[in-house]
Amino acid sequence: MRENDEGQAEKRVRASFAKQGLMTTLGATIVDIAPGRVEIALEPAPAISQQHGFVHAGALSAIADSAAGYAALSLMHPGQGVLTTEFKINFLEPAAGNRIRAIGTVMKAGRTLTFAQAEVFAEADGRERLIAYFTATMMAVEGRAGIDD
Repeated sequence: MRENDEGQAEKRVRASFAKQGLMTTLGATIVDIAPGRVEIALEPAPAISQQHGFVHAGALSAIADSAAGYAALSLMHPGQGVLTTEFKINFLEPAAGNRIRAIGTVMKAGRTLTFAQAEVFAEADGRERLIAYFTATMMAVEGRAGIDD
């Protein structure tokens, strides 16, 4: 990817992310964008917790899905959008800490389908723990970039 293309991809990712109501509701933010890699973070809050006080699996799945999806979008052509066609998530530990981070990475990008993963970490007391592992297949869709609507 050329430097100019990289800058355009970052603009597309940020513009699309800004339109996601769920990410706003969760208080999630984009931390970093690179070709084939996107990091999203959120701070735990009572509004996104489950009955034991941990961050809810739905919130973890949502940021993992967005991180992986935007990693895929960062490698797609202008004018294309991304949709998740399937995903699987394994929860390894309860989501407790001061900050939760999902790092999405493209494993294999194709013309139509992209395979991506996300690792979700909880940060607490200066330590970071892997709490979830996510894999997904993403589909490129023409004319659905989500930023020109």
